[in-house]
Amino acid sequence: MHIVNQLTQSQFNEVHTFLSQRSYWSKGISKEKLQTAIENSLCFALVQNNQLIAFARVVTDQSTFANLLDVFVLEPFRGVGHAKQLLDAVVTHPKLQGLRRFSLATHDAHTLYQQFGFDSVKAPQYLMERLAQSSFTRQHS
Repeated sequence: MHIVNQLTQSQFNEVHTFLSQRSYWSKGISKEKLQTAIENSLCFALVQNNQLIAFARVVTDQSTFANLLDVFVLEPFRGVGHAKQLLDAVVTHPKLQGLRRFSLATHDAHTLYQQFGFDSVKAPQYLMERLAQSSFTRQHS
C-alpha cells in the first residue's frame, strides 16, 4: 500500500462516486467541480494494486495555512488503520510544515483528528464563512 498524489481516471471516478453519492459534505458535486478542486489542491490517495482505498485533499498556500477536505476511506477498507496512515502522510508532507493554521471541518471524526494534533477552534467568534448549502445541486439555466 502506498500514497499517491495523482489519480488514475478509474480512481478519480471512485472519488467522484463516493463524494457525490455517499458523503454528507459533497453530495451532488459534479465531475467538473471535483476535477477543478483536485487540480487546485494537494491530493493524497492511499492505493493498493491500483485500487483506491482512501482519499484526502488539502487546499493550501504551502506557507501559512491549509484546510483539510474530502477525507474518506472506502467502506470495505474501514476499521484497520487506513485513515491514520492517510492522515500521517498528510500532516508529515514537506509542503505542509511550519503552517500557522491547519484547519478542517468534521461532523463525526473529532477523536481521529485529535490524534494528529487538531483541536477545537480556540476563538470561534473570529471565524466567519459564506456557505452555499445547495451549490452542488443548484440548477443552472
